[in-house]
Amino acid sequence: MNFRVRSYQQELLDGNDIPFEDIRRNMRELNVINTWLGGHQITLKGFKRLLGKHKEVSVCEIGCGGGDNLEAIRRWCVKEGISASFTGIDINPDCIRVAKEREEIRCDWIVSDYKEVQFNSKPDVIFSSLFCHHFPERELLAQLQWMQNQAKWGFFVNDLHRHPIAYHSIRVLTRLFSNSYLVKNDAPLSVARGFVKNDWYQLLNSAGITTFSVDWKWAFRWLVVASNPSLQAGHA
Repeated sequence: MNFRVRSYQQELLDGNDIPFEDIRRNMRELNVINTWLGGHQITLKGFKRLLGKHKEVSVCEIGCGGGDNLEAIRRWCVKEGISASFTGIDINPDCIRVAKEREEIRCDWIVSDYKEVQFNSKPDVIFSSLFCHHFPERELLAQLQWMQNQAKWGFFVNDLHRHPIAYHSIRVLTRLFSNSYLVKNDAPLSVARGFVKNDWYQLLNSAGITTFSVDWKWAFRWLVVASNPSLQAGHA
């Protein structure tokens, strides 16, 4: 495995005709991974940075999968007394079917390619988690520009650091503990499809995005936050 360049091998989850129960198991195991390896905490860091001192917010996740990231944000908002509305978008109807099983969260679940969604009112915050690495660079540029154009306050991305330690660690962990063939195959492959810091700088600069930060987070994640500079007064 050459970690100097991204892999473009397709993940099994991006294929067609996967049985629903296999997708459900995959989504549930990803929630466990996000919980125990800090993925949800990174999502909350990005969200809180854009939220600032606001007490009301609308949040949209693209590539929302089973909705575990939005549920993590909802729980934090309830605890902190933040009034929040949620939108989850995923092109896979079975992922949205899993998300709709989350009775604890009121959310507008949308089965669609995110690019085709027309908002009645633009969300304050748009984000993605473990979504960007599914795309080649040309599509990623358009995706970053779409998020920048559609979000009132800004957007953030939580995605994987392409690194041999991350690759071999998740490969061993999923072989030992996972009951999902999708997770066992796709988790290490996702790392190989992930990013190094310079990748993000090149992508963001090429997309014409100027106000952003790229921070490394444990365990082997990148948190990219891009804010709308004209709306920073509410975040002082």
